[in-house]
Formats: sequence, structure tokens, C-alpha cells
Amino acid sequence: MLQARPVYHRKRDSIEAHLTIVLVALAVSRWIERQTGWSIRKFVKTARRYRTTQIQAGDHVITAADPIPASRAASPLRQ
Repeated sequence: MLQARPVYHRKRDSIEAHLTIVLVALAVSRWIERQTGWSIRKFVKTARRYRTTQIQAGDHVITAADPIPASRAASPLRQ
């Protein structure tokens, strides 16, 4: 289920940009559901475990990294 909150745009360009982003996000989430057979909720929950992921978009490979928070990086368990 998608969650929404009020967004206040007044200029036509801002409204169109917002709608474009929302529709692209919906299309990507539906594509992920079809490709994996998982709900988008399950996919996001599973993907959160990974700090780095690679996404192939056509001929391009994009690496997305989520830095480890300082509070966890200093933990003696991580050594």
C-alpha cells in the first residue's frame, strides 16, 4: 500500500515534476513486484539489510551505498 501525505505545489512545473516522480515510483515498484514475485513491502524490508547494492539500468551499473551510522561504526562488535 502506498502512503501519501499532503504536498503543496503552486507552480505547474512543480506539480508536473511531483506527479512524474510519483508515477515513476509506482511503475518501478510494480516492476519489482513482477520480477521478484514479492510485495514491495517485503522487497524493501529485505533490501534494508544491505549497505551497498548495485542496480543495472541498461548498460549502466549504479552502486548505491548507505554509510554506517557513526554510533554503530564505533561499536566494539564491528571490529
